Amino acid sequence: MGLIASDTRYVVIGLGITGLSCARYLQKRGAAFALADTREAPPNLEALRADYPNVALHLGPLTDQTFAGATHILLSPGVCQMDPAIQRAVARGVKLSGDIDLFCQQVDAPIVAITGSNAKSTVTTLVGEMAKAAGLNVAVGGNLGTPVLDMLDGSPIDLCVLELSSFQLETTNDLRAKVATVLNVSPDHLDRYSGMQAYHQAKHRVFRGCENAVENRDDILTHPLLPMGVPLWGYRLGTPEPQVFGLIEDDAGEWLALGTDKLMPVAEIRMPGRHNVANALSALALGKLAGLPLEPMLATLRVFPGLEHRCQWVAEKEGVTYYNDSKGTNVGATVAALVGLGPELPAGNNIILIAGGDGKGAEFDELLAPIQRYVGHTLLLGKDATRIEAALSGQPVSHVASLEAAVALACQLAEPGDVVLLSPACSSLDMFTSYGARGDAFVAAVAAVAAL
Repeated sequence: MGLIASDTRYVVIGLGITGLSCARYLQKRGAAFALADTREAPPNLEALRADYPNVALHLGPLTDQTFAGATHILLSPGVCQMDPAIQRAVARGVKLSGDIDLFCQQVDAPIVAITGSNAKSTVTTLVGEMAKAAGLNVAVGGNLGTPVLDMLDGSPIDLCVLELSSFQLETTNDLRAKVATVLNVSPDHLDRYSGMQAYHQAKHRVFRGCENAVENRDDILTHPLLPMGVPLWGYRLGTPEPQVFGLIEDDAGEWLALGTDKLMPVAEIRMPGRHNVANALSALALGKLAGLPLEPMLATLRVFPGLEHRCQWVAEKEGVTYYNDSKGTNVGATVAALVGLGPELPAGNNIILIAGGDGKGAEFDELLAPIQRYVGHTLLLGKDATRIEAALSGQPVSHVASLEAAVALACQLAEPGDVVLLSPACSSLDMFTSYGARGDAFVAAVAAVAAL
């Protein structure tokens, strides 16, 4: 593991989960650092002062004084690096990076690096469970769950599986993953990026220095530009090829396959929905290149139920099934949920969709086709409800004032065999503290309805 040089002085910007993990890490190693937050009063300020009484703390707008004497900036994902004071510091030679780079300098274990607009939490967790089933000491974290620096607690690590957001990748320069992938690319965070090209470029930083790469053959935007000699594998919801995981159909049904080798019946995957078949295939490709044996990976697919708030089965009441996909915070995620669940509905039944929130500058036109095909009625709430309605070209729509009202109306509209799906295509922060809080509110509202 690398050491922190004695003449290095860090400024940690952003005092959320990631920034505080950086502070803990640096303090334990006796490094020189200061803390900064663009908010005048970040949460838990008094506890922060008590924990770091001898550390300089800069609050409010960043200035040149914030970076006086600094050699390195550790930037939290929620803070944009285009802040003028940050850019002036970088121009003076201060190195800009994030916690991922610091982690990569310290860890010896191989890294599986996973990003994408959607499904990265599910695939990251799934690969981690596959590694555990194979008997490895695996560290799973990053944008999901545990901040990466908190995983350096002295416990043995055989494999690291990291979920990485585009914001994290912006400041990641030295990842060097054993295997890396972009699962999919669809419009998201366009309130931060200048356009899709900038967002796409941020995602593809995951491939920098990787030993192996995996692409989604059904999404051309995941195809990486790699140096000669870097193996490229793939997966698709279709006929596989050598070094491609896919699907084979025969008289016995549909199979997960690698090339011409049938691996497991698709029907044995525990996670619901067609989109989770793609997630299973991507996890198999990543695990294969990370050196995991096949049997534990397939065994994991038979028992892994999926994650909370991601097409999570909530209840069935009078023949109507309720799913919580509150993590569907962009259009691509909601499209995936509709296309995943829609084909599994009994003939003559459809989805009652609950959507809306803060669209983060995205357009909603891509929702129209799957809604026309699978949705009987869309219930809209939140900041961008009227913008979503405008994109739906006359499809049946109702506006509601709350999630509880949406669930109550959905219960009235749904018939036996229908699905009620919360998949907002938007962030939650206009009405809730997080997508998790939104999902919990949905689950509670469904429970109240089911108790009637």
